[in-house]
Amino acid sequence: MAPRVLISDKLSKTAVEILQNRGIEVDYRPDLGGDKEALLAAIKGVDGLAIRSATKVTEKLLDAADQLRVIGRAGIGVDNVDVAKATARGIVVMNTPFGNSITTAEHAIALLFAAARQIPAADASTQAGKWEKNRFMGVELSGKTLGVIGCGNIGSVVADRAIGLKMRVIAYDPFLSAERAMEIGVEKVELDELFRRADAITLHTPLTEKTRDIIDGAAIAAMKDRVIIVNCARGGLIVEDDLAAALRSGKVAAAGIDVFSVEPATENVLFGAPNVVCTPHLGASTGEAQENVALQIAEQMADYLVSGAVSNALNMPSISAEEAPRLTPFIRLAEQLGSFAGQLTETGLKAIRLEYEGTVAGMNTNALTAAALTGVLKPLLQSVNMVSAPSLARERGIMVEEVRREQQGAYETFMRLTVVTERQERSVAGTVFAGGKPRIVQIKGINLEAELGPLMLYVTNKDRPGFIGRLGTLLGQENVNIATFNLGRQAAGEDAIALLQVDQPISDAAIAKVEALDGVVQAKRLTF
Repeated sequence: MAPRVLISDKLSKTAVEILQNRGIEVDYRPDLGGDKEALLAAIKGVDGLAIRSATKVTEKLLDAADQLRVIGRAGIGVDNVDVAKATARGIVVMNTPFGNSITTAEHAIALLFAAARQIPAADASTQAGKWEKNRFMGVELSGKTLGVIGCGNIGSVVADRAIGLKMRVIAYDPFLSAERAMEIGVEKVELDELFRRADAITLHTPLTEKTRDIIDGAAIAAMKDRVIIVNCARGGLIVEDDLAAALRSGKVAAAGIDVFSVEPATENVLFGAPNVVCTPHLGASTGEAQENVALQIAEQMADYLVSGAVSNALNMPSISAEEAPRLTPFIRLAEQLGSFAGQLTETGLKAIRLEYEGTVAGMNTNALTAAALTGVLKPLLQSVNMVSAPSLARERGIMVEEVRREQQGAYETFMRLTVVTERQERSVAGTVFAGGKPRIVQIKGINLEAELGPLMLYVTNKDRPGFIGRLGTLLGQENVNIATFNLGRQAAGEDAIALLQVDQPISDAAIAKVEALDGVVQAKRLTF
């Protein structure tokens, strides 16, 4: 029986033809996404669901999907899909992360021009019969400095277009290497320097805990007077109340805003603020971009439903059915090693080296390396998976090296990940014990054995008498229970490491107290 795909949002006829030409039965109902009850009835007996943003894939809808195997989102954002519940039900969730990059970048440049020359206000004034030529004094962009926050796929396109406008471009991106910055013609800087130097700032970063409210009142205060701010990335990157106040005071000359903290944005504090240009999340809204992502998702879904091939999946690695049982614990170890290193990396990544020793060296190390890269990149780039991680690393100029060798040490299988940043190298190694349990066995060359849990505390310190007691007492005073306590050191009195699994989240205040303990060099929360 041929697989069935339900298309509940508007996709192009060519996308429908791609599916049909691969022997897939298509139920094309482009207005179904807004009718919850009709969608619940239509989802029964369907193998694939192709959507844009109108369809909300909720737990209730997934419960009704008795046969669903894959959800394809034509676009990058999957906020309208309950990915966790889909994963629990064994449903693959795919998106098209690179299909609308040029369109979104062009919209950012358009908003930059519109804000710099006050085009919407000038248009409204002129069409109202006024001729306020002196009122709309604009700003010339040529020769100005554009600060790009997030220089990945979209940010690098914006940088290229700005350079074509004869602007100087500076960029902040923790994953942008110096070599990649040179290649695309931008100057890599830290965030505080970008705020200080930029005449205009444009945001192209995902919304994560590290990037949420990245532009707030304090950040604006550190910027040049009369700066221009553009956001075509995600709502929540800017504290809207602070930006509105800065527009009213004149600190910010103008702003171009395409995304909002609450969408649809039928009301917002920025509406009516002086010199602000607002659009209703139009970044990807061109015919070309919509066609590109529609064709891509049709191809991806057809590949999966017909041959089992997986691409751009958010919740499934690119592994064959034959390999999966054997590789699963090693994939978990690789991603944990990567996540460990990624959460501790605070400067630009230049290279990542994976060493596979013993039995694991003969496995599908491409999949393991992809899992490790996923772990490294995920702390700052939310929508990263084993399919997209290698291309994201290449895009940022991160060199990836694999080394395979026969067993040399005590472990039958041994995996070490080393990250090379602009300031240092950091390595973490692990193995898989009997029963498929991953373990950390070495950090920065210091041997220790630890199983990673959901909440961890990582401390580097100088080995001094009484440290363990002081750390345990402090956490007890903070009502943090220690589940496991693992230690390692180079030698007596030298560098030491403590890796603790805890039962409660550790507050910022508690971390500050740990950092203040005698001998502590670094204290960091880790989550797995």
